[in-house]
Amino acid sequence: MKAGNSKPRRAMVIGAGIGGLCTAIALRNEGWQVTLYERSPGIPQVGAGIVLAANAMKALSKLGAADQVQAQGAPIGKAEIRTWDGKLLVDLPTTQQAIKYGTSSYIIHRVTLQSILLDVLGATADVQFNKKLVGWTQDQDRVTATFEDGCTGIGELLIGADGIRSKVKRQFPESSPLRYSGFTALRGISVFEDQRYPLDIGGGFEAWGYGKRFGFTHLGNGRIYWFAAINSSEGIPHPAAERKQLALSTFCGWYQPIESVIAAAEEDSILSHDIYDCSPIGRWTEGRVALLGDAAHPMLPNLGQGGAQAMEDALVLAQCLQSVDTDIPAALQQYEQRRLARATKVVRQSRLMAKVVQTEIPAAIFVRNRLLRMIPPSMHVKRFDWLVGYEV
Repeated sequence: MKAGNSKPRRAMVIGAGIGGLCTAIALRNEGWQVTLYERSPGIPQVGAGIVLAANAMKALSKLGAADQVQAQGAPIGKAEIRTWDGKLLVDLPTTQQAIKYGTSSYIIHRVTLQSILLDVLGATADVQFNKKLVGWTQDQDRVTATFEDGCTGIGELLIGADGIRSKVKRQFPESSPLRYSGFTALRGISVFEDQRYPLDIGGGFEAWGYGKRFGFTHLGNGRIYWFAAINSSEGIPHPAAERKQLALSTFCGWYQPIESVIAAAEEDSILSHDIYDCSPIGRWTEGRVALLGDAAHPMLPNLGQGGAQAMEDALVLAQCLQSVDTDIPAALQQYEQRRLARATKVVRQSRLMAKVVQTEIPAAIFVRNRLLRMIPPSMHVKRFDWLVGYEV
């Protein structure tokens, strides 16, 4: 508890994913007593890689987790964009970026990141599993959350960090339906080596084709995280036993090592998800209740900013709630005002990027590739300075 605070206040956080854990750490650091409620029976042990750009690493530094991420993740030392058959379009100046922003970008397994955040939160953290939210009510002084098992939680603040299908958000007056992106994603992890992409450098490449693309990057410990984004109708099932063959057939003849790294993946480890976002909403708060991360601003993964924006949310939220005497509804409105425009811009830019990278129109692909070759390396850094150069 911070000096000068006479009595800690109680906060409830719904969802123990990356956003929820970061929120619990940030609020705890400001003297709040926090209870995390997670619908799953434990921290999920499946997942894929997550990219942490400079803005995410700076947020993790403030949360006390950056050193562990650097030790257990892999730096992105190479970041290429290629055509489907391997012609180089862009060799991003990762060293220049690291110097400019004071840190490299990293990639880490999502489960590892969650374990690190739990470790930072500490063994005494109040994390309750198998807690499926039914709904919430509030009055002038407190919020009450009700769960499927009949239990209730009471606090002066409730944060919905429960993802793109947020139960907390359903009671907000303004909502927005899920919007299918037009593509589905396959994600896998393979033990694999390629001399062109050495482990000590890290990183890798993306290859862009006609309505599909493939990403390859080091995850550490000799592992490669790879993803495939494939234009597709919504809701087509891809059973686990068929996903590897789907990836192999989709990317047959593409730039090597794509087929080889897919072939090296364990069949039952490949994940498949349709990708969604929502049109931005203009209100994230309702009295003593606020939304955070994907619950507030679900975005497509094309800029690699979903986790980073949740981390930024958590830090700003805690800053707005620093004082024990804070008017909580007013503080939450301040949080919304400080975060809304930036997060909305990231949502829209991610959607725009999807149109660029997933297009199937030959003329558009020709123009896109030609422009990418013409842009100097320093301009590639400058284009995203507003995004990855940001610090809360």
